[in-house]
Amino acid sequence: MGKTLYIDCFSGAAGDMFLGALLDLGLPLEALREALGSLAIEHGTLTADRVLRAGISATKFHVIEPAAAEPAVTAVRQRQRGGHAHAHGAHDHHHHDRQSPEHTHGHHSLAEIERAIERSALSGEGRERAVSLFRRLAEAEASIHQVPLDRVHLHEVGALDSIIDIVGSVFGMEWLGADRVVASPVNVGSGTVRCEHGVLPVPAPATARLLEGVPVYARGVATELTTPTGALLVTGFAQGYGQLPEMRVEKIGYGAGDKDFVDYPNVLRLMIGESTAAPALETIVAIECEIDDMNPQLFGPLMERLHAAGALDVFYAAVQMKKNRPGTLVTIIAPPDRREALAGILFSETTTIGVRHREMQRERLEREVVTIDTPVGPIRFKVALRDGRVMNVSPEFDDCVKAAADRRLSIKEVQARAMKAWMDRPR
Repeated sequence: MGKTLYIDCFSGAAGDMFLGALLDLGLPLEALREALGSLAIEHGTLTADRVLRAGISATKFHVIEPAAAEPAVTAVRQRQRGGHAHAHGAHDHHHHDRQSPEHTHGHHSLAEIERAIERSALSGEGRERAVSLFRRLAEAEASIHQVPLDRVHLHEVGALDSIIDIVGSVFGMEWLGADRVVASPVNVGSGTVRCEHGVLPVPAPATARLLEGVPVYARGVATELTTPTGALLVTGFAQGYGQLPEMRVEKIGYGAGDKDFVDYPNVLRLMIGESTAAPALETIVAIECEIDDMNPQLFGPLMERLHAAGALDVFYAAVQMKKNRPGTLVTIIAPPDRREALAGILFSETTTIGVRHREMQRERLEREVVTIDTPVGPIRFKVALRDGRVMNVSPEFDDCVKAAADRRLSIKEVQARAMKAWMDRPR
């Protein structure tokens, strides 16, 4: 029936909590280190250990900068041997407070980050998603502070831990291979938060901007529960929002934040399993507009922004418009709850002065990802099924490209060998 992931944001979301939950689900830490090590940015030491948050066992993910790695690793090992950190001590910075002045992580420009991602070991789709996420985060900051994108103050975008959280989460979600991602309404917290721009209300302006069009609420302790990075990751992966969908839960992962509240578990919960709902029609919305007066160079970044904001699909078609002018029909397919946010992007990023939308129904085949050992190495296959019957099988193109380059073969030959391996696999 397909693999479903549920992101339970009952205590908000932050980048380290997201990665901690993925590690708790089984993402190998060494594989994460290798993926991040491929970036041309020194990432320091990455560790993960078991902690308790209001009685719930969870995985705490740590980023330790190179200069502080040795004493910090010693402290982590002490905790693993049974030592206790102070619950409210001077070093008790919740990940949600990473934008506070106490943090002195090195910053990297958006251009530097994008170049590093392009050189990374992420898949082509993963690199595109990571770049889109960083750009969306930078655009939110630039809009709030009224500065050009290339001059935005990158205290959130360029911080070392944010780079690791975002790129690592993209890698982890690819490893998980969920066919469908649903998130709960997001608990943003309340009160105020201190950051480099002073004391700001919760949710912080960047967080609020990234959560436009998403169901949110405030409950529990009076502190910042959702950070800009956490908001970016939840909205970047979730295809819809609501209650726990019908599914047979196979595994649950808990990612811990730094603070340990007395009676409120400071964790992000991920639940993965097979959908048990009978195949049904799904309501989606199509958003459209025609454009005949815009620089064509802007269409590429527009598509990236729309995908990062939750569009299920975006496509362009050539049309002939009034006064016999050639134009472009922009069509967006999206969940209904993303309509307003996506329409806002069209108004802000294009020259259109109007959009139209209509609801429609769609039916999808069940999908799963299967890895097969082939004569050219392990290749992932996308398998589409209906009522348990295989309807279509396709080798992952990025895997075929890599195998072709490694073995100096044509991509067509690698695809043919991969399909033969699929046909010859043990039944």
